[in-house]
Parts: sequence; C-alpha cells; structure tokens
Amino acid sequence: MYREDQTTELKVELTKDIKKEIVAFANTNDGIIYIGVDDNGNVIGLKNPEKDLEAVSGMIREGIKSDLTLYTKIYIESIEDKEIIIVKVNEAPNKPYYLADKGLKSSGVYLRHGNASVQASEEVIKKMLMQSNSNSFESNISNIQDLHFEYLKTVFKSHGIEIDKNKFKTLNIVDLNNEYTNLGLLLSDECPYSIKCAIFNGSNKLEFKDRREFTGSVLKQVNDAFQYLDMYNKTKGKIVGLERIDTKDYPEYAIRESLLNAVIHRDYNFTGSILISLFDDHFEITSLGGLVKGLNIEELYHGVSESRNPNLANIFYRLKYVESFGTGIGRIMESYQEYDKEPLLLNTENIFQVTLYNVNYVKEENAKVLPINLTQEEQITLYLKKNNKINRLIVEQLLEVSKTRANDILNKMIENDVIKQIGNGKNIFYVLK
Repeated sequence: MYREDQTTELKVELTKDIKKEIVAFANTNDGIIYIGVDDNGNVIGLKNPEKDLEAVSGMIREGIKSDLTLYTKIYIESIEDKEIIIVKVNEAPNKPYYLADKGLKSSGVYLRHGNASVQASEEVIKKMLMQSNSNSFESNISNIQDLHFEYLKTVFKSHGIEIDKNKFKTLNIVDLNNEYTNLGLLLSDECPYSIKCAIFNGSNKLEFKDRREFTGSVLKQVNDAFQYLDMYNKTKGKIVGLERIDTKDYPEYAIRESLLNAVIHRDYNFTGSILISLFDDHFEITSLGGLVKGLNIEELYHGVSESRNPNLANIFYRLKYVESFGTGIGRIMESYQEYDKEPLLLNTENIFQVTLYNVNYVKEENAKVLPINLTQEEQITLYLKKNNKINRLIVEQLLEVSKTRANDILNKMIENDVIKQIGNGKNIFYVLK
C-alpha cells in the first residue's frame, strides 16, 4: 500500500501537473512519484505506459527550467500484473527550478510541504537565488595557478591600497588554502577573457574602419577599451548666443558605465568575448549571460541590483571605478535626459546588450537611404532589414511623424504580422517577424 507524504506523490494517471511535483521535489528534497496509483494507494495501472513514459521525458526536458534530466530517473515497473511509471527526483543544486511556461515567479516555482506541492513566495525565491549565486564562478578554484598580478599591483598602489598575501585572501583572490580562485584569474595578467571592439563605417556592419582586442587583467581591459572608445567619441560644438557649447557624441558616463557593467556582471562560464560595436549613429556593447535570474530590466531602472560576481564588483567599488551598487542603469538613462534619444536595453537568456545613440548624429539629406516612393510601413520594413531592430523614437525621426502616429503605424504592423514587439516599458523595440 502506497501513501502520499513529504517524499511520495501518487497520480492515478499522467497529467501536466506532474511537472509541478517534479519541480517541488527538485527544489526541496528527494522524492518519488508513482503514476498509475490512486490516492488510496491502490495500483490502477496505465493503458499505454510506453507513450506516457515518453511524454514525461518530454515534460522534464522542455517544460522545466533549468535542465533536470541529470537529477531525474523515469522507468516502467510491473506491480500486481499492472504497469505503472515511477519518477525518481533528486534534490538538485542551482535552485530554483521552475515551470518554463510560468517563469521564475511564484506561479512557476514549487516546494514540497508535507504531502502537497505548494507555490514558493517571492521572498523564498530570492533567497534560493542568492544561495545559488554564492557558489558562483568567481569563488571556484582556477584551473590555472601560475598567475601574475603586475597590473593589479600597479592599480592598487595608485589608489593607495597596500596589496599582500593577506589582502589577496581578504579580497577572495585566493582561498583559505592559498589557491587562486577564478576571481584571481580574472584580475591576473593571464586572464583568458577579452573585450573585442569594432568600428564600422555607416549604420551597419558592412565595412570596418578599425578593430581591436583588449586582453590582460580585466582592470587593464576596461581602461584600454575606454581610452580606445573615447578616441572615437567626437565632440561637436554649437554657438548659443555668445557661448560655444561642446557636446560629445555619447555621454562619457553612459559609455563608461555600460563598459563596467559588461565586465562586472557578465557570466564568465561563457568563454566568448565582450563585443563592442561603434557605428556612425549608435554604439552597442554585448556581454554574455543575460541578467541574473529573478531580475528584469524594469527593476534595473529602479536601482535593484544582484551581481553575478559580487567579489569582482567589490574590487571595482574599492577602486572607485563604480560609485555605488545598483545605480548604473538609472544613471545611464539620466545621462540622456536632455536629448531626444534614449538608450535601448536588450536582455535574453544568454546576452545583455546596451545600445547608446549618437546625440550629435544628423542624417544627411543626400545620404537618405529610404526611397521616397515607399509607404511608411515599407520604410520601416526596409530600415529593419538593414538594422535588425527599431524603436518608436527612431520611427518618429525616420518618418517625421508624431509619437501617436508612430505608435499607430507600429501597432498596425504588429496586427498585420509584419513585426513583433520585444521587451516592455521603456525598453520596447520591434523586429521583423
């Protein structure tokens, strides 16, 4: 006789709810699910166990995030001449796990409580995230132990900070056994990661002007990349009354903070480089990993911050490269307040991208790329084919229309299945379907 408890769940037949029970056990404790057994513990059996087995496997692979296949075992067992399915779930690391169609929120995260699977509160979800992030990349032992720190020592000395073995331990550059951590690897002269910069002619990637790759300690990379970009950040002057007012193409703070965010918050489990692209009319910086789970772009605007690499962030804070935690994105937006262009933020599961617009850029009439005989919708479509994405502000400038008219045109194109909307709030942009 079977009965439900903290580690056992009974299902008379296979339903989509099985995903909820699997998530709950993975987030709480080891458990077993019997499919083909009723609530009273009677073995009923399944009509088509092979088909159900395949369905359960698919639900685990596609219906639950992150991947739980290594922590689950499913098989058919014959009991009392009847076939049932048994799903064994191990409590898994890197919590929380959640239903893919619900997302990382209360309606998607479940815990086992007694003989029931219950929704986790937002507070519990945040605690689970913090616990997972504490076992981060930067805290693990580096595979490379022959490391040198000449650049780090020079920077610390210039800031009046003494550096010795004890300081290395305090900053988590070495662990308690005096082995270098991955944080030490990032700060060392041997750091294997890099920043790649490309300067293009025009507004697309058809023609290179210049390209560079910056290596060495991440501190050196930030400094070298900023100096390189500053060289291309031109100043335009205009006369207002008797006064000349000079304006950089890009607010220096916006470039600096975007660069620092990319280095401090990227996911170093990905080995690819941070990519920086500078065009005539905009600047893109793309880092790997997306936002830390549980955060969204709207929360960044309000100063909510959860660093993927808190020890690295602390180093930059001590060196006064960053002024305070959680204010970067808000201040990037503020640096554009006096202009009619606004930075664009893109977040996916694997990348985070910041697009800054050239505040001095004026499209020359004789270089206009859009034929005048095209409809407004066709002009937007042509722009998207050349630039991949567009926002409402660009539409206003492109078509020389009001905000209301721009929204009407974009909504009509969405209804006609020509484009689709990405993001929300201040970060909405549009791409071709």
